[in-house]
Amino acid sequence: MFAAWYDRMGPAADVIQFGELNSPEPDSGEVLVRLYTSGINPADVKRRSGWTGINEHFDRVIPHGDGAGIIEAIGAGVPKSRVGERVWVHRMKDQNGGTAAEYAALPSDQAFPLPDHLSFAEGACLGVPAVTAYQAVMSDGPVTGQTLLIAGGAGAVAHYAIQFAKLCDATVITTVSSEEKAMHAKTAGADAIINYKTDDVVTRVLELTDGAGVDRIVEVDFGANLPIDVPIIKPAGVIASYSSTAVREPVLPYYPLAYKGVTVHFVQAYITALAKRQAMLADILRQLESGALIHRVGARFQLPETADAHEALESGRIIGNVVVDIV
Repeated sequence: MFAAWYDRMGPAADVIQFGELNSPEPDSGEVLVRLYTSGINPADVKRRSGWTGINEHFDRVIPHGDGAGIIEAIGAGVPKSRVGERVWVHRMKDQNGGTAAEYAALPSDQAFPLPDHLSFAEGACLGVPAVTAYQAVMSDGPVTGQTLLIAGGAGAVAHYAIQFAKLCDATVITTVSSEEKAMHAKTAGADAIINYKTDDVVTRVLELTDGAGVDRIVEVDFGANLPIDVPIIKPAGVIASYSSTAVREPVLPYYPLAYKGVTVHFVQAYITALAKRQAMLADILRQLESGALIHRVGARFQLPETADAHEALESGRIIGNVVVDIV
């Protein structure tokens, strides 16, 4: 099969290679997916670049955990009816074997039905963004009737987080850095949009909430935004954070949060108890089948252009998901 891979960490143009590798075979309980698209997330470029600071040892990494395609073969114990099924995938069995390839073998329960009305490119937008968004919005209790601040409203995770919150009849305030990004957040359903480049976010949030603040914050950059989050979170509120890029090791203002009884929830899409994960994915599938969710493909590249795709994501200029077309 053709695939993209790297065998050392560094800049995309320096380390990502393209060529032929042996195709995988499905083990017991697995499916073999003929991939049509591969979705790139910030975690993929952080790992490839060495940004995380984790000293990893590997022979070769086929990057990306998200994608979509068709099941072509099955391992023992998997129903034959799954062959030919259109699927989106999330969470590969091996952290070194991803979706930037023509084929991937993975556990059957990590390949989910892709409704016929969705394209493979849209299927590649799911995975990390949708699952992370769902966990950040839904995992700490109902949000119906609550007010949420969803930071970075033009991001891939925030795009779904806004939609999940609105489907629960929550009020959503979000932050963006441009008019174009504001329109993107508005399309997702945000009720109020604050340009953090030109407005004081704390002042605007308190104005919008009559001084009460917000019940929950979905946070894209925990360390950088603590000075905003602490004064606007309500007592007994929740800060659900899925990244901290600008400040990798934040200093936590313990007492300002503790005296409010705030819950700080560090969200990881891959770490969820089985029963909770199954319920979450079943709910996401219902939303997909109903057509309730909208998806935004921001840029598309061909598989030999995987390094260019990484650079595009790192540039911060793409609004929407970066997708690599395999076929």
